Amino acid sequence: MRAAQSQAQGGQFALAELCRLYWYPLYLFARRRGYSPHDAQDMTQGFFMHLVEHRALQEVNRLKGKFRSFLLASFQNHLTDAFDRAHRLKRGGDKEFIQLDAQEAEERYRLEPVEFLTPEKIFDARWAMTVLGEAFKHLHLEYTAAGKASTFEVLKAFLDPNNSTALPSYDEAANRLQVTSGAVKTTIHRLRKRYTALLRAEVGRTVSDPEEVDEEIHALCEALIAAEGRLGP
Repeated sequence: MRAAQSQAQGGQFALAELCRLYWYPLYLFARRRGYSPHDAQDMTQGFFMHLVEHRALQEVNRLKGKFRSFLLASFQNHLTDAFDRAHRLKRGGDKEFIQLDAQEAEERYRLEPVEFLTPEKIFDARWAMTVLGEAFKHLHLEYTAAGKASTFEVLKAFLDPNNSTALPSYDEAANRLQVTSGAVKTTIHRLRKRYTALLRAEVGRTVSDPEEVDEEIHALCEALIAAEGRLGP
């Protein structure tokens, strides 16, 4: 965010990475608002081009609140303004800021719980899944770098609250890892503790004040509860 705002070297890459992480929740919001797959892709790509061309992210650090809220409100304004733009450029004209995988997006969209969630609720739930996924990815990378990839693979199910009915027993996990059940319990505790720390760090990047981290985590948990575990992968 700082690189993108300052136009420093690497800023374009930093902004592209930001967009790569969060484009799908916005695409999903547009689809739930009734846009076709093609138009939703155009709107999402055009929105990110707008952020770049108008340097809208320079205003983020002056706002109090959550980046999630800022991004959704900005995108809603972008959708509204589109009705008044007779010469809107498709996917940013001859530019493509990030590559959107339309086929993958539609495959994921078909699995979404579209029948009972509002566009705003499903955006929040998908945003929560994105944040959790980033924390999970970083945790996986840490364990792999430490030569503990097999430990992570055996115990990662204990990080998924929706996977409680499919969890292996401590004894089963211990047998697979060839350690004691006590060692497995200790490792799971450390795994969850580190996962929580990484999640808080990820959420911390999207709020204006560290004191808002707990509030944002609570809001994301509520969004996931509202989705009732029906989100697609």
